[in-house]
Amino acid sequence: MTEVPDRQAQRRRVPAPGRQARSAGQAGRRPSGSGGRGGGRPTPPRRPSGPEPLRLGSPRPRLRLIGLALTLVLSAFLVRLLQVQAVDASTYTAKAQQNRYVDQKVEAQRGDITDRNGVALASSVDADDITADPTMFTRKATGIDDAPERAAELLAQVLGGDDEEQAEIARKLRTKNTMYVLLARRRTPQEWQQIADLKAELARQESEDSGVVNVLAGVFSAPSSKRVYPNGDLAASVLGWVDAEGAGSGGIERQMQETLAGRDGKIRYAQSGGRQVPTAGLSEKPAVPGSTVELTIDRDIQWAAQRAIGDQVAASKADRGYVIVQDTRTGEILAMANAPGFDPNDLSKADPEALRNAAVEDAFEPGSTAKVISMAAVLDEGVATPGTHVTVPNRLHRGDRLFRDDIDHETWHLTLNGVLAKSSNIGTIMATGQLGDTQKEANEVLHSYLRKFGLGQPTGLGLPGATSGILAPPGDWSTSQQYTIPFGQGVSVNALQAASVYSTVANDGVRVQPTLVRGTRGPDGSFTPAEEPEKTRVISAKTARTLARMLESVVDDEEGTGTKARIPGYRVAGKTGTANRVDPKTGNYSGYTSSFAGFAPADKPRITVYCVIQNPTEGSHFGGQICGPVYKQVMEFALKTLQVPPTGKEPARLPVTFEP
Repeated sequence: MTEVPDRQAQRRRVPAPGRQARSAGQAGRRPSGSGGRGGGRPTPPRRPSGPEPLRLGSPRPRLRLIGLALTLVLSAFLVRLLQVQAVDASTYTAKAQQNRYVDQKVEAQRGDITDRNGVALASSVDADDITADPTMFTRKATGIDDAPERAAELLAQVLGGDDEEQAEIARKLRTKNTMYVLLARRRTPQEWQQIADLKAELARQESEDSGVVNVLAGVFSAPSSKRVYPNGDLAASVLGWVDAEGAGSGGIERQMQETLAGRDGKIRYAQSGGRQVPTAGLSEKPAVPGSTVELTIDRDIQWAAQRAIGDQVAASKADRGYVIVQDTRTGEILAMANAPGFDPNDLSKADPEALRNAAVEDAFEPGSTAKVISMAAVLDEGVATPGTHVTVPNRLHRGDRLFRDDIDHETWHLTLNGVLAKSSNIGTIMATGQLGDTQKEANEVLHSYLRKFGLGQPTGLGLPGATSGILAPPGDWSTSQQYTIPFGQGVSVNALQAASVYSTVANDGVRVQPTLVRGTRGPDGSFTPAEEPEKTRVISAKTARTLARMLESVVDDEEGTGTKARIPGYRVAGKTGTANRVDPKTGNYSGYTSSFAGFAPADKPRITVYCVIQNPTEGSHFGGQICGPVYKQVMEFALKTLQVPPTGKEPARLPVTFEP
C-alpha cells in the first residue's frame, strides 16, 4: 500500500520527455508525440511565471490608410497639374511672360514745323527719358533698406532739383506692384551719359568689393526727343509749344498734334530676379516718326513784322499789338506777329497772357478800317460813285444820338472818295443810308456784305482759341448800332478777319479763305499739299478796282489820314482806324484800338498788311500816326523779300472835295 504513492511521487518529480525538450529551448511548441504512456491526451503546457509577453498587431490596416492618403494627395496634385497645364495654361503663361518681360514705350520722333522755304521753326532733337524698375530697389534685390534714397541722391546730382524733387524720385523708386516708373522726361544725351558712367562705376566697385551695392542697377533710359525752337520767340504764338507729356499746346503744335506726333513704338526686354537679361528676349517695335508740317509763313517777313510791332508797342506803352501779312492772290499768311511774345524754349519766364495768339483770339471793334466794307456795299449796289458829292456837317443827329467825326470841323464838301480819304464817320452814315428805302432795309443790305467779307464767321484756319468775332443779325441792331456799325463800332473782328477784307478787295473782289499750312511731308519724304482754299466772289471786279483807287487817296492825297504809310516808288492803298476800345476786363470803353490796313502795289496788288495796337498810352493814339509807320516798315520789307517790283504807273488821284 505504501509503494504506490512513492511511484506516483516519483513520476511527478521526473519530467516527461516533452517537458525536457521545452526546457532545452523549444518552449511554446507542442510536442510531436503523445503524453503518457498510453498515448492519451497531451499534457497542456505550463504557463511561464512573470508578466505575459506583448503581441504585435497586424500592419495591414495601417498600410491601407497610408496608401489611401497617398492616393488622395497624388490625385490632388494630378488635378492641379491638369488645371495648370491644360485648363489654365494660357493664363499662367501670360502671367509668366508678364513677370519675365518688361515693356518700355519708345516715343516717336515728332515732326518738324518749317516755314514756306523749309527753314525749321520747330524741330526735335534726341533726348532720353530716365526710367527705373522699382523691383530692383527692394531689400530682396539689393540687400539694403535705403537703396531708393541712395539712388535718388546720386540721380539728383545729375538731374538737378531741390530736396523735394529728390524725395519724389525716392518715392517713385519705392512704388510697389510695378516694374516701370518714369523719373525724368526728355533729358539730354549728356545727362544720361553721366548717369550711365555712375552706374558702370558702381557695378565695377560691386564686383570688386562685396560691401558696395550698385543702387543704380535698376535705372535705365528710353529713347525720346526734346522739342526745340531754334528761332526763339519767332512766331511763337503761331507755333505753340509741347507740354511735359509730349502733346502740343497752343498753335500749330496743338492743331496738328496727330500729324506731328507719329506713332510710338515699344521695346520689350527679359528680366530675372529684378535684373535685365541682356541676351534674352529683346524685341522692338519701331516708332513711326511724325510728319513735317510746312507753313505758309515766311521766316524773314515774320521777323520783320515781329520786330516792327514789338518796337511800336513798347514805344506806345500799349497793352499789345499784332500784324498780319497775307498774299492777296492765294490767301496764304506770310506773317502773324504778336507783341509781347514769349520763348517756347523756356515757358517759365513767359507771361501767361502772352501765350495766346491774340491776332486770332482777340475780338475788337475795328473802327474806320471797316469803312471799306461800307463803301464796297455802296459802290457794288450802285447807289453812289467815287465822285458822288456828300456834304458832311459838323454833327449828325440819328436815332437817339448826335454823331461827330474824330475832329471838329466846319461843314465839309466831300466826294465819296473824300469821305473815305478823310475817314468821316458822318459821311459814311449818310452814304450807307442810301442802301435801302428804309433804315431797316439799309441795315439788311450792309449786314449781307459784312457776312460775305467774312465777319462773324470762323476764319477757316482752325487755330485753337480763334474767335469768330461778333456780328449781330440786323434785326437785333440797337438804335445806335444801325449808325455805328457802318464806321466800325458795334461790330467785332479779329485781326485776320480784318486783313482778309483788304485781301478780298486786292484780289478783284474774290475772297480766298486764309491758309496757314501749305502741306505736310511724311517720313518717306513725300509731300502732301493742303486742300485748295475756298474762293467766294464778294464784290464785282469793277467795284474792287474802284475801291483800290479810293484807298490810294488815303495814303497819297495830302488830305488823307494815312500819309505816313507811303512807300517811295510804290502805289499804296490803305486805311486808318481809331476805335473806342472795349476793355476785356471791365466790358466798358477804355482807351483806343489803333490800326492801319492796306495792300501794295495798289494797281497790281500782291501783299496785304494789317497792323493793330491795343490801348496805346504814350504819344499819339491815331491809327495813321502809330500803325502807319509799322505798315510801311513791314510792307517795304515784304516787297523786297518777295522781289515785287513797282508798276511804274502814276496813281489815279481821285478828287477828295468838291466846290459847292
